Amino acid sequence: MQKSEPKTILRQDYRAADWAIDRTSLHFELRAESTRVSGELTLRWQSPASPASRVLVLDGVGLKLQSLSIDGVVLDNDRYHAGAETLTVYDLPDSCVLRTEAIINPMANTALEGLYLSSGNFCTQCEAEGFRKITYYLDRPDVLSVFDVTIDAEQSRFPVLLSNGNQVSADSLPNGWHRVQWHDPHPKPCYLFALVAGELSVVQDAFTTASGRDVLLEIYVQSHNIDRCDYAMHSLKAAMAWDESIYGLEYDLDRFMIVAVDDFNMGAMENKGLNIFNSRYVLADQATATDADYLGVEAVIAHEYFHNWTGNRITCRDWFQLSLKEGLTVFRDQCFSSDRHSATVKRIEDVRILRASQFPEDAGPMAHPIRPDSYIEINNFYTRTVYEKGAEVIRMLHTLLGDEVWHSGMRVYVDRHDGSATTCDAFIDAMQSVTDTDLTQFRRWYSTAGTPTLEVAEHYDESASCYRLTISQSTPDTPGQSDKQPLHIPLVMGLLDSDGQPVPVTGYRTVGGLSENSFIVDVREETQTLVFENIDSPPIASLLRGFSAPVKLQQEIDDAALAFLMAHDTDQFNRWEAGQRLGARVILRLLSDAESDDSEGLQLLVGALQQVLDHDGLAPSFKAEVLTFPSLGTLADALQQVDYQHLNAKRRYVQGTLAQVLADKLEILVTRGRDPALQLLDPEAMGMRKLANVALDLLTCIPDSGWQKLAFDQYERADNMTDRLAALACLCHSDCHLRTDALDHFYAMARSDRLTLDKWFSVQAQARRAQIVDDVLNLRKHADYDAANPNRIRALVASFAMANPVGFHSPDGRGYQFLADEVIALNVSNPQVAARLVGPLTRWRQVYPAQQVMMKAALQSIQASGQLSPDVYELITKSLH
Repeated sequence: MQKSEPKTILRQDYRAADWAIDRTSLHFELRAESTRVSGELTLRWQSPASPASRVLVLDGVGLKLQSLSIDGVVLDNDRYHAGAETLTVYDLPDSCVLRTEAIINPMANTALEGLYLSSGNFCTQCEAEGFRKITYYLDRPDVLSVFDVTIDAEQSRFPVLLSNGNQVSADSLPNGWHRVQWHDPHPKPCYLFALVAGELSVVQDAFTTASGRDVLLEIYVQSHNIDRCDYAMHSLKAAMAWDESIYGLEYDLDRFMIVAVDDFNMGAMENKGLNIFNSRYVLADQATATDADYLGVEAVIAHEYFHNWTGNRITCRDWFQLSLKEGLTVFRDQCFSSDRHSATVKRIEDVRILRASQFPEDAGPMAHPIRPDSYIEINNFYTRTVYEKGAEVIRMLHTLLGDEVWHSGMRVYVDRHDGSATTCDAFIDAMQSVTDTDLTQFRRWYSTAGTPTLEVAEHYDESASCYRLTISQSTPDTPGQSDKQPLHIPLVMGLLDSDGQPVPVTGYRTVGGLSENSFIVDVREETQTLVFENIDSPPIASLLRGFSAPVKLQQEIDDAALAFLMAHDTDQFNRWEAGQRLGARVILRLLSDAESDDSEGLQLLVGALQQVLDHDGLAPSFKAEVLTFPSLGTLADALQQVDYQHLNAKRRYVQGTLAQVLADKLEILVTRGRDPALQLLDPEAMGMRKLANVALDLLTCIPDSGWQKLAFDQYERADNMTDRLAALACLCHSDCHLRTDALDHFYAMARSDRLTLDKWFSVQAQARRAQIVDDVLNLRKHADYDAANPNRIRALVASFAMANPVGFHSPDGRGYQFLADEVIALNVSNPQVAARLVGPLTRWRQVYPAQQVMMKAALQSIQASGQLSPDVYELITKSLH
């Protein structure tokens, strides 16, 4: 906890470390409350400066220093100073070996950073700055070292002892202890260090690389979960094969290990050779995992594996460059998932997340570029902007260059920077070296905060057979940034005639990877006009195909044209996008005009949806996306101030009206939602379930319709978690007795499994019931609620505050104070999780004045609660500024 205002770190102040650590040797004597960590650092002065006295300042937090020596000589007290967060050593030679011994208390480590105990097992989490809680070190990503690790522990309690790299030896020790030694030959920053010790079972497999090396694959879990690892292992092997096939990147150690733990702040961590995962992204079987869970396991395992090259072998020079590894690796895992499933549906899912989470972040007090200029607490910048928007910037670069040139640039990047810590600029330099496309203006994406808007106006000159598009771009002011320069935006588009056929266009670029009959427009100016000649009739423009840039599109297009695109566009993403735009228009018009029923807009929307549903050539998973209405968050993004109760009522009215017209079709989809001839995880089977459950959700929007019985019947007959949980979610929105019957049954089934019980908490926290705040407060007191487990906190608190705006924005303000109380409590025990919960309160300016007052009061109650962690302090301060 800070005793004074925390220091702001500036990107412009970066300077390389004075010291290199060529070798790091660590020896752990593991005890729950008094683990002894001996560190031996082989140091070398690397600064061009030659001071009279060389000083070394190491990071160290919560460590009890026991001894300190240089080259075997114990230092006198005047040669060093051990402070609360640093260890300063004076008068060092050019090179030396520094040895420290310190005691730490893993049992008391509720923040889950550094070394801690989870379900009786030792575990580490060092990114971003957790290593300083383990031993004294230069805890920064640009200091790379070869690591040797020795682990001693009581053998009966901790039979498995793991660390990075390859196992060197294993020996028995006196008094029932044992020792395992590990060596990682690849220099790495300390944030990639990992250690796990405990009573774990292992699933083993093997992978033969393209060059013929055999790699041992291991997944470690608690013994009762050993039968739930098959899909994770399958996903790992698929990711390894994909990275070889697409990027030519092979794995580089003799073994690759994954460990699943229940208490973990993040989704997973890519530590070199020893990935530590939140158990929710490893464990999956038919009885406990939904289709979304399976896809999440596959994507996260791929993401962490892909970090082996884009993050580990090549890492960040400083934490401002975080998107260098995260944005690039998110893009790579998105492409992997697209190749294995429907590329269009995957793109839709990614854009939904971007619009629901990242766009609001761009519009709020924490808006920042994908490469920030400053921070107080780096944990606060593991954001949707750095990850998802960072991936969109990489995707734009891929679009601009085309697939072949992109891969040439990746090869240059790897060849230049393998084994080093580098920057976002260096990545763009590598891409610039293989293309004639000038990327100077494109670099602005790395330093510009906010979501750009593209405003498009069209004009057709019949006498000249000429069609013009005028495009204007602007990016709104954000904290610390105004009057922003134009960006280089790749606008992928196509033109359609009145029959839905592509209109031939010449003079514009096409590159590999674009959808059929698409071309790229390089939008570089504040305003520019495109001229298309020899166009016989007014075309319909299909703009921003595949969501080719993370922008907001304002286009002068009427409802009929949107319905036409929804039914006929040759780009499937834009068929979905047209439906989203039309659906949003209808809802927002009803919101703004209480007297209107917008029958014309509803009729166009229903007609277009019917055409999509009746189209035999469209996949069920795509139809499900088209039937899914824009989220409340996406709709709110189009409004200056939001009344979520009113907005939700209008959205449900449109859903219910549409469902009444399509009721027969929707009921057939629900009752025929499974083909018994298909395997559970067959993509078509997953798509059919998705479509059936979207249809069920729509049917339950019909007022007083009795569709709850259909949902309960599905709950009872479901033979998989996807259908069971979808039916339960529908029931949770109602007050009928079937809701309590299903919840009681689900609880009895789930109570012995932590991940399944998380679903029980989450599905209730997201319910659109009038009594939702009371429900959440009662669930917070439930005997199975664990306020120390991040997954359980996310299941209840985050599900309510982040995924249920109707409940969170309860008119009485109790949702705001509930979240504030949770943040205050977690600020003491787990600041990182506390900070991740603050987000919904930071958007207090987006609601109406009466609610603004209550949200601001909740923020002020956090501010006044006592000493705040740097994590929470930064967010609260910026939000109230």
